[in-house]
Amino acid sequence: MLQKIKKIDGVILVILVLLMVVSIFSIYSVTHGRERLDGSHIKMIKFYIVGFVAFIGLTFVDYRLLVKYALYVYITGIGILILVSFVGTEQNGAQGWIKFGNSFSLQPAELFKLILILFLAAVLVRKNKNKLLFWRDVAPLGLFSLMPFVIVISQNDLGNALSYIVILIGLLWIGNIKFTHALIGLLVIGGSAAAGIMSYIHYHDEIKDFLVDIKRSHWIERFDPWLVPDKATAKAIYHTKNAKMAIASGGMSGEGYMTGSSVQTDRVPYTYSDSIFVQIAEEYGFVGSALVLLLYFILIHRMILIALECKDRGGPFLIVGVVAMLLYQIFENIGAFLGLMPLTGITLPFISFGGTSLLINMASIGLVMSVRLHGQEVEEDLPSPALYSSPASAKRS
Repeated sequence: MLQKIKKIDGVILVILVLLMVVSIFSIYSVTHGRERLDGSHIKMIKFYIVGFVAFIGLTFVDYRLLVKYALYVYITGIGILILVSFVGTEQNGAQGWIKFGNSFSLQPAELFKLILILFLAAVLVRKNKNKLLFWRDVAPLGLFSLMPFVIVISQNDLGNALSYIVILIGLLWIGNIKFTHALIGLLVIGGSAAAGIMSYIHYHDEIKDFLVDIKRSHWIERFDPWLVPDKATAKAIYHTKNAKMAIASGGMSGEGYMTGSSVQTDRVPYTYSDSIFVQIAEEYGFVGSALVLLLYFILIHRMILIALECKDRGGPFLIVGVVAMLLYQIFENIGAFLGLMPLTGITLPFISFGGTSLLINMASIGLVMSVRLHGQEVEEDLPSPALYSSPASAKRS
């Protein structure tokens, strides 16, 4: 046990503590003295305590055991997502929460990101470094990722649904996919995205009516400020417009801790959760924002080093899945307030207020640390259920 403790990556541990400090001080700055939100920083401290317990617990659990039973975890996760569609409660336009009493709620769509990483890694590790066949391997993996995507989209949670696609792309990229398949896939995805954007711009009124008919008017407020700001309603553009003003007012060094004008006058919604980067940029300026991004860069760099040092096949797949998940969240959250991405309600990892999001992110880092502790050991043979098996003798095309 002592030898395993010594192998824990101290740099990652320090980064997590620093992000915790940034989170607690930032949340306190925008919630102190505000009705219903006062004391949120105390709740965040409690969330972090639970998060570190999850981090430590998964650190010492052999990740290969989780990979071994990933299929059953995936099936359970799909069942929970379906359950949410019937008994879930709605928050901020998305029906994706299961409440347990008055003090605790769980967002299964967040949890499923980690489940999907485990499942896709479990399938890829059993391909034994062979090239992935499109119909035998890539298409089934796409279907297994599309299933939760459709369920979560139906719950009006676009941000988490898109994260499943990003995780799939990241794992396929290192899963020995053929270059031609990867190129075709990127062209199809890029072309579809471009076509969708152009269609939304040129046929805005028709698409707007369609979204209203299918009860997705919430999406209009997400996409209009990003793609057609001149047609966006005052309510829709309110969030991003004031966020940009707050970020710009921070300048190089910021306006100072607990003195941000735009944040303190409530002109930017959800500054304690989704919009917390706006508060950081306004109070600490470009310098403070860059330091936060530097912490993320170091964290991701350390995880990639762990993946490169791992001798087991499954470890790198897990780490790449976690890296893809975090990169998507960081880019989507910050990009939304800079006008680069639409608002989708994605939290800023380790900083935004939120128990489920923090718990999943901390558990994910615990999984990465488990790879560091156990990835150097002799690889054990894993059973290959029919779903996972890919005969080595099959002709690869």
